[in-house]
Formats: sequence, structure tokens, C-alpha cells
Amino acid sequence: MNTINLATRSYVKQWLKYIKYKKVYSKYKEHTMVTERDYIDNLGLVAGFKNLPGAVVECGVWRGGSIAGMTDLLGKERSYYLFDSFEGLPPAKDIDGKDAIDYQLDKNSPHYHNNCTAEEAWAIKAMEKAKVKNYFMNKGWFEDTVPKFKLNEPIAVLRLDGDWYESTMTCLTYLFPMVQPGGLIILDDYYVWDGCSKALHDYLSMHKRSERINRAYSAGCYLVKKDE
Repeated sequence: MNTINLATRSYVKQWLKYIKYKKVYSKYKEHTMVTERDYIDNLGLVAGFKNLPGAVVECGVWRGGSIAGMTDLLGKERSYYLFDSFEGLPPAKDIDGKDAIDYQLDKNSPHYHNNCTAEEAWAIKAMEKAKVKNYFMNKGWFEDTVPKFKLNEPIAVLRLDGDWYESTMTCLTYLFPMVQPGGLIILDDYYVWDGCSKALHDYLSMHKRSERINRAYSAGCYLVKKDE
């Protein structure tokens, strides 16, 4: 009986979490192109780091739906930093793979989203909807904004959605060192775009890092930074 009760309690607990995360998705769904299932799984992953102090940084925010949703799990008192060109994706290169190049050529695809272009006002609206005061917009190409970024606290959660090799490598090069040991690093398109996965593999190899790559959801992976 005790085993049954424990199983029932666990099921109820998981169901309540699912309902909670589903409500967060509904709140921000007009601000994200992430699927409902992946969005919920991302929230479940991030929730495990809610007690880790530090800033939250997202590179590639589109309309701001992912980082706004994370504030509901990580708290409103943190500092949140949003990086995006708000001009869409830069041109894919050979290192990004044929699928990436074909994606940008197929402008009639329902997944094209105007080459992932979104006005900055959408992201601002999402953060205002989240009722976060300490958020900072960093508009521009990653190669121009990320190297100049300075923080007076460590990063607790770093979410990268830069798609291509150079964008992802730039963010890893300058921001990975700012993540505190035990911090969470999410790469949204690891299982989608070759450039994203190549950049992560190259970075870990170049710096002889031993972090494990784990599946976060259908499209993305995550790492927990080690103290090395």
C-alpha cells in the first residue's frame, strides 16, 4: 500500500508540474516558436536550478518567450540579459550544413519565420508581461555585443539559440567562462543544426572540457558546468 501511495503521490506531483508549466507556455506562446512539449521540458529542466544564484543570459531570444517563461521558475529578482540582432539569422555557411543553407533558401516554409526576424518590442513586451524589472536588452550581432559583455556576478543559466556555428562559438567562447560551476548551459538547436553541434564539440575539445552532453528536449541539449 505504501508503494502504491508513493507512486500515486509522485504521479500527482508530476501532473501538477505539467499543468503549471503548460500555463506558463500558454502565457507566452505568442512569443515563442518552440513547441509546447519542448517548452515544457525546458521549464522542467530550468526549475532544477532555481536555488542557484546568478544571472540568466539568453542569446537568440526571437520574441522573448523562452527567457520570459524561465523567469516564472527562476524568480523575478534576478538579472536577465537578452541578446539578439532582431534582424534575423546571419547567412548560413558550409560549416552549418546543407539543411541550414536550404532552410534560408525556402522562404515559403512555415518554419521560416522571416529568417527568425522579430521586432525588439516583442521581447520587451514578453519581459514586461513577466513583470521582471532587472532585464537588459543587448541588440546587435553576437560578434559585436557578446565580446563586450561584462558582469559583476556569475551566470547561473545560459541558454544559447544562435543556430549557426560562428554564432554559437562566439557565445561559448565569451560566456561559458562566466558560468559558475554547477551552472546550466542549454543549446537549443543541438539536435537540429550541424553548426550548433559542431561548435559545442569544438569548444569542449579545444578547452579539454569534460562536461557531459545531455538531451534537454527533442531539439536541444544541456550541460552542467564542472569546476575544472
